[in-house]
Amino acid sequence: MKALILSGGHGTRLRPLTYSQQKQLIPVANKPILFYAIEDVIEAGVDEIGIIVGPNKEQVMETVNSVDWSAEIEFIYQGEPKGLAHAILVAEEFLDEDFVMYLGDNILREGIVEHAEKFKKSNCDASIMLAEVKNPQQFGVAELNEDGTIRRLIEKPKVPPSNLALVGIYFFKPVIHEAVKSIRPSWRNELEITDAIQWLIDHRYEVRWTKVTGWWKDTGKPEDILEANRLVLDGLKPKNEGEVENSKIIGRVVIESGARIKDSVVKGPCIIGHNCKIVNSYIGPYTSLGKECEIDGTEIEDSVIMDGSKVINAGRIVESLIGRGVKIQEFDHMPRGYRLIVGDNSSIVL
Repeated sequence: MKALILSGGHGTRLRPLTYSQQKQLIPVANKPILFYAIEDVIEAGVDEIGIIVGPNKEQVMETVNSVDWSAEIEFIYQGEPKGLAHAILVAEEFLDEDFVMYLGDNILREGIVEHAEKFKKSNCDASIMLAEVKNPQQFGVAELNEDGTIRRLIEKPKVPPSNLALVGIYFFKPVIHEAVKSIRPSWRNELEITDAIQWLIDHRYEVRWTKVTGWWKDTGKPEDILEANRLVLDGLKPKNEGEVENSKIIGRVVIESGARIKDSVVKGPCIIGHNCKIVNSYIGPYTSLGKECEIDGTEIEDSVIMDGSKVINAGRIVESLIGRGVKIQEFDHMPRGYRLIVGDNSSIVL
């Protein structure tokens, strides 16, 4: 089985961050979101991966190629994103056998091994992964027959027929190529994967489903990334490869090599990246600091701070997503607290 991982799109819900970086490269617990998808498909036995790229394709290729993966990776340019089914059309030559399609902005606690094995053993034509959600009107939703089989798929229904949302991971046999060529663009002028799967159902192909039992996050918005960061950090195993001077390290904390912590308190779960410098500061739970960050005279909690950012005398920062190379510092007053969504290479004076 091959894998098709989608890492295109404009990521408009994550602007301004996505003006300068691809959304699937935003880090969760100091690892690009895209890497979680790659690891999941390799764990499921895939050794040939196609990655759909669009805007910022060079950035995606450089980041992925910086790791020695135990699978062959091919990059497939989609150009203008015209829907998930369109991605299959673009990758048709690569997808010459059964495959799993994985949206690259998803993170699952349990991975996909069990779901992949069920697909292989069932001999069905397609299998989709579903998860119970509290807000099904914001997702594609499955309506089931009385016997538990799939009746139809509905994209973001105003009145959801169930709370079973499509996770964004699909298993297909090559018949899906006929399906994507048989559907027409939706009102969004996109070829919808839900329409292609519905075509399979309507033409009496066997489409099954499996249920996600652990947590799952679609990291499409800033609050989703922060929640995914919390969930991943909850499983953190402590490690200290840095230097700690006159400081308290409390709970599950990862301190990576070259990091220096002085006169500070670090309370886990959190991760401190390579070559970070923390002085006279408090780093609270559910915080991820990327490599080469500098934090001085500041309290940070429940936030993601990306590589190379500096936060100096900035008071208390909570629930924030801060891009690469950002500089935040105090000016003329004592700040009480800020919530920030900041793009790469910004400079903020507070």
